[in-house]
Parts: sequence; structure tokens; C-alpha cells
Amino acid sequence: MRSTIFSFALALVFIMGLSTCVQTNDIAEKIHQVETNLTTNILSGSDSTYNLKDRMAYYHIHGVSIAIIHNYKIEWAKGYGWADDSLKIPVTAQTLFQAGSISKSLNSVGVLKLAQDKKIDLYTDINAYLNGWKFPYDSLSKGKKLTVANLLSHTGGLTVHGFGGYEKGGPIPTIEQVLDGKKPANSAAVRSMYGPGLKYEYSGGGITISQLIVMDITHEPYDKFMYDNVLKPLGMTASTYRQPPTDRDPKLVSAAYYSDGREVKGKYHTYPEQAAAGLWTNPTDLCKYIIETQLAYVGRSHKVLNQQMTSLRLTPYVDKNAALGVFIDSYPDGTKYFEHGGVDEGFISQYYGSLEGGNGLVIMVNTANGGSLIPEIVNSIAKVYGLKNLAANL
Repeated sequence: MRSTIFSFALALVFIMGLSTCVQTNDIAEKIHQVETNLTTNILSGSDSTYNLKDRMAYYHIHGVSIAIIHNYKIEWAKGYGWADDSLKIPVTAQTLFQAGSISKSLNSVGVLKLAQDKKIDLYTDINAYLNGWKFPYDSLSKGKKLTVANLLSHTGGLTVHGFGGYEKGGPIPTIEQVLDGKKPANSAAVRSMYGPGLKYEYSGGGITISQLIVMDITHEPYDKFMYDNVLKPLGMTASTYRQPPTDRDPKLVSAAYYSDGREVKGKYHTYPEQAAAGLWTNPTDLCKYIIETQLAYVGRSHKVLNQQMTSLRLTPYVDKNAALGVFIDSYPDGTKYFEHGGVDEGFISQYYGSLEGGNGLVIMVNTANGGSLIPEIVNSIAKVYGLKNLAANL
């Protein structure tokens, strides 16, 4: 009897090991296919395909990091090239990149958490939540209410598209100085272009106002609130909004590079505009955010936001594509993706998550011309994983 049980157990171990081996080989083959099927046009069956390593060399890209979501799980994550070329530190799945405007997506989760907890109302005048600095309504915006929903959806009619960051060693402005365009801020004042709620107009300036609201409501540093209430609950413990990222191992922090291959002075810029551009993260951590969004959307999880608030977050507001911290790409067959891109000095990134089925991808690059390479990688992933319509948007 004992011999029979032992034989059964041995057979079970063998079968489980064989299954794991087959699964591992299957994923390895998919990784190989993604790496060797880069294309500039997935819609053309005769279009040439390229190898990732060759395309990195062609575009003079120092480092790339990729992660794939399949059936609500991270299927694989892998780094390529150099995180720091001068120190010969390679990119790994743990390497942190500046996420640029992808920071806005996680910021919206934090702001909506305050709304979910009844600490703010999305449709109340923002000046009700600002303590010292107040938004200066003028003739363009007077008589109309600028709300938190307007800020998160870029429908506030506000100026300042994005931010350039600050070189290492130089003075860093306060958020109030940024919003008023006062030195040492290197961007213009955040003011009205036209009345709020009329149409979509991308504004990192508006997102920066939402950062100040978070700080004024919680009486905490922005990076601390975001780590305790968003990043940590999502399992994004490698990530940080601290600027510069002094709370992380320098060997895990990627340097940034210009298109001609030069390293950004001081290795990277500092962004006091944390909500708009200040997140340091990697594709694995961003996948955790995407998966939680997908699960919360269908009512299967609520680590930070519940199903109702998640659905609201993914619903376009005023504009047909701009929701609250994300953009919604919709197609005639009903396929929908939530997505956001990001650009900081020397960094560029992109993520996509399907609203149904639990699929997605994250790509982060530490070189300014990564915008040429990212669509080719997306095309390859879409082809290998059968992500409907995704490449048609590129």
C-alpha cells in the first residue's frame, strides 16, 4: 500500500514538473516571438519584422524594460540594455524608470480615494480644498466652477501642458511657485485658457493643482500619502514619488539619455510636480496597478478603489477619450483599453490595459527617442498575444 502511494506521489510530481516545464517553455517562446517580431505596421502582412536588440541599436536606445499581463496575471517581465551605460549597470525587471505622465494615472487613484472616503467632492470648486494658494479666477473663467473632475480629465481649460524638470544641484521651486510661474520655476503660471468644462485641453498644470489639494487635505507630503494609500496597497512597493528618489537603492535607479546618446546631466531631472511627472517605477509595479484596476472594474477586488469609483475613473468626462487620469481607447467591435503614456527628460513609457479579459502591457525606455521604438514593440506584443485593435491605434 505504501509503495502504491509512493508511486502515485512520484507520478504526480513528474506530471506537475512536466506541466511547469511546458508552461515555462511556452512563455519563453512568446518572449522570443515578441523580441523578434517588431514591426512598424502590424496591419500589413508583408511588412518586415525586426529584432529588439537590432532596433535598440538602430535607434540608439540604452535601455528598455517590458512586462506583459495575460489573464489578470503578470506573465513575464524582462529588461534589456543598460540602466547606466557609464557604470555598466544592466536593466533588469527591478530597474526603476521615471514614468513621466503615467504619474497622472496613479495620482488619480489617490485623489479618487479621497473622494471615496468623503474627504473631497469631485464636483465642488477646487478653492474649497486649497488652504494658502487659491486658483485666481479671471475674466475667462469667472462665473464658472473649476472642479477636481476637471483637473483629472484635463477639461479645466488650463495652461501648461508639461514640465521640463530641474537639473541636479539647482534650486527646486515649491508647488506654489510652480503654479504661479515664479522663480526658480522654469514653467509658466497655471492659468485659464478658457472656461472650465468646455473641452479637453491637456494640462500638467491642472494635475499639479490636484497635488496641492492632496497635500492641503491630508497635511502630509505628497509622496508619503501616495505610498501609504496607493502604492503600498497595490503592492507597488518598489515605486516612489519622492523627488529625487533618495529612498531607493541608486543601483536600481536608471540614468536618462538624450537621443544622441548623451547622458542627462546629473543622470536625471528632479520633478517637484510629482503628481504630473514624478513617479519612479518599473513595468512590474505598473502591471500591479493595471491588474487591480481591471479586477476592481469587474468587482473582484478593491485594494484602493471600489467598483463604483473605478468605473467612474474609467468613464470619459466631457471628452470622448479623456477619463479621470486615463485615456479610453474604444473600437467599433466593443474592445476597450485604458492607457497612458509618459515623457520625462530622457525617459519615455507607455501602458495599455484591456477593460475585459485581463490583458495588458507596459514598456519603459530610458532614452529620449524611445517614442520611435515603443510602437514597434507594442505591435509585436499585440501580434503575439492577439490583442485586438491595439496596434491600429499607433
